[in-house]
Order: sequence, then C-alpha cells, then structure tokens
Amino acid sequence: MVVTTVTEAKAHLSMLLDRVSRGEEIVLARAGKPIAILEPYHADQQRRHPGLMRGKIRMAADFDELPPDMAAALGMVNP
Repeated sequence: MVVTTVTEAKAHLSMLLDRVSRGEEIVLARAGKPIAILEPYHADQQRRHPGLMRGKIRMAADFDELPPDMAAALGMVNP
C-alpha cells in the first residue's frame, strides 16, 4: 500500500490511477493523517434476473389521473 499526500496526488493523478488499475491501493494523506483510499473498482458480478418482483408491486387504478387541485395548481385545468 502506497501512501501519498494530496498535493502529490493532484500532480500525479494519472500515474496513480494507472497503479490502481493494476491492483494497488493508494492512501491519500493530509498533514500525515490518512483521509482516503484509492482502490480498484470492481463491478457487481451478480446477474440480474428480470421479473423477480412480478406480482409484488401493484399500481393503483387511478395512477395516471392527476387530482383536480394538483392540475389547477400546475395551470393544467381551467378553473
């Protein structure tokens, strides 16, 4: 694990990102105290399964209807 200052990180960000992309962790420190870690990003590897919520979510019958007072407030209905 490499420790670097914030000032050095600003000056050499591209180099640090190259090192992180190869698997290294970089600790950013300010006044000698660690404040952040740069580490490789790992995307979630779980496969999505469409339809898992089928039958568990229900739309109200009047979902697409705007209440008259809301329509009037938005200037969509003539009073």
